[in-house]
Amino acid sequence: MTTSAPVRKAAAEVAARVAEAQLSALPADCAAKQVDADIDWSGPVGIPLPDESAVQAACGIMHVHGRAAGRPARLGVDYASTVAGVLAAQGVLAGSIARERGVRLSAVRTSVAQAALLAVQQYLAAATSDDDWVESWEAGGRPPFRSRDGIRFEIETLYAEGWQLFWRALGAEPAAIGEGWWPFQQRFATASANLPSELHKTMAGLDYDVISAAAVSAGIHALPLREYPAHPVDVAACSLRILPGMGEVRPATSLARPLEGIVVVESTRRVQGPVAGHVLRMLGAEVIRIEPPGGDPMRGIPPMAGDCSARFRALNEGKRVVELDFKTDSGRRAVYELVAEADVFVHNWAPGKAEQLGLDAADLARCRPGLTYAWASGWEPLPWLDKPVGTDFLVQAHSGLGAAAYPEDEPSAPSLMTLTDILGGLVCAQGVLASLLRRVRTGTGSRVDSSLYSSAGVVPRPRHRPVWTELDRPLATGDGYLVLPRGIAPSSVAGPLGLRSSGTAAEIATRLREQPTATSISLLAEADVVATQVCTELRDLAADPRFDLALGRDEHVFPLTPWEFE
Repeated sequence: MTTSAPVRKAAAEVAARVAEAQLSALPADCAAKQVDADIDWSGPVGIPLPDESAVQAACGIMHVHGRAAGRPARLGVDYASTVAGVLAAQGVLAGSIARERGVRLSAVRTSVAQAALLAVQQYLAAATSDDDWVESWEAGGRPPFRSRDGIRFEIETLYAEGWQLFWRALGAEPAAIGEGWWPFQQRFATASANLPSELHKTMAGLDYDVISAAAVSAGIHALPLREYPAHPVDVAACSLRILPGMGEVRPATSLARPLEGIVVVESTRRVQGPVAGHVLRMLGAEVIRIEPPGGDPMRGIPPMAGDCSARFRALNEGKRVVELDFKTDSGRRAVYELVAEADVFVHNWAPGKAEQLGLDAADLARCRPGLTYAWASGWEPLPWLDKPVGTDFLVQAHSGLGAAAYPEDEPSAPSLMTLTDILGGLVCAQGVLASLLRRVRTGTGSRVDSSLYSSAGVVPRPRHRPVWTELDRPLATGDGYLVLPRGIAPSSVAGPLGLRSSGTAAEIATRLREQPTATSISLLAEADVVATQVCTELRDLAADPRFDLALGRDEHVFPLTPWEFE
């Protein structure tokens, strides 16, 4: 363990604490030095954002998190601040790598607003693509389920066959089984899952042990939902183990892109793995993406941005693609040839697959001494003999993050915004950067292990679920929603809105519903109370000139790089 480089707290204290915790947990030969980090709230976004709630409101997190309920909802953890803290740690590590390679970087800046935009990038891409196909979702009906004996739980399968077998074994109506598959599998994309009520009724009529046995028989996974936010087993966000052999890293030539000249080979799918490669590319690395013959099937899933899925492009734009089948001898030889000229190999394969293919860390380190080999998994290092499939919502359910996502007076449930997929990819990239810093100093490579579960532990949260008042939630106005500064007293709001100073939260909520959002924000601003309009449609961000310096525009809208190096 070592002391990290300074992180200037400014106003975003949770983000600063996260960054400091991540940097201080690294081994001594990965210590980031002489690069300071600044984290503020708004960054290049031209809106005064005083706290986490304001960022969630303005940058789309409340909209995405609230889709399942049909209204904007505050996420019960400081998620945008956590992402900003990880981005700051990444920036410090990348800047330290650049210094070791001969580029004199001294500081990096990022913001909680930029972190929030990065967290919703897939949803933003889908909402702003040039496709005529319109993505739709419906509120209500979402998991988790409740069994007859009172167990609340999530289920997961990525395949329609298992879904059919499971529900048939439980005696569900065939029409409901068929109707439920589409919203269930699309919940990763839409952040909603309006399942037929018949499916919930089926679960409510059976004990959990019956349901669990049917899941095992059908090859799907059922997992009880923890009702307490605390992480059940504390683990490091990522672990680094030295690999045999020594290698060199090419000198840097660019001030703005600290990883220029670094080559990354990735074999990843869905969200977590591609996010890691996406972050490394934004920092200047060349990323070579291995896809199966014919390309990744996710490329064809609407909405489309040009000739490719908008969501896929959001995480994979700018990567060079090589198609090969590593299940064949020639395909595996091709992987070895790519890695022999690379600095990093990243994958998020299922447990045991790398060993089966002869592409584990020890195998590839022999052909590329000094290699950084990163595995982004679902559950490592939890010592389960028979782990369930490692997907976002199961990890939220078991890690306690789902219990923290909603306040105490609402049922606990995983957010249907993919919290750990994004954070898991970011944590993986952070581990890669730490390994590269070790390599430029010592010549040694490392195996980097991280997971969705380990990333969930990065999110600060109390041992008990949050308790909110009405003013802690998004408040309806005459034409939308706004949020008030966190923890503000009703007396600070009532007077500016024309109420008596002793006005109650209910009276404030009523007054806000009677007038437009802009009117209330203006009245409160005159009393130095910063209220924030809630984004209720992601397309609006693209049309708002206050986001021009934070968003890029092509065939969809995307967040620009969230770091500025000095």
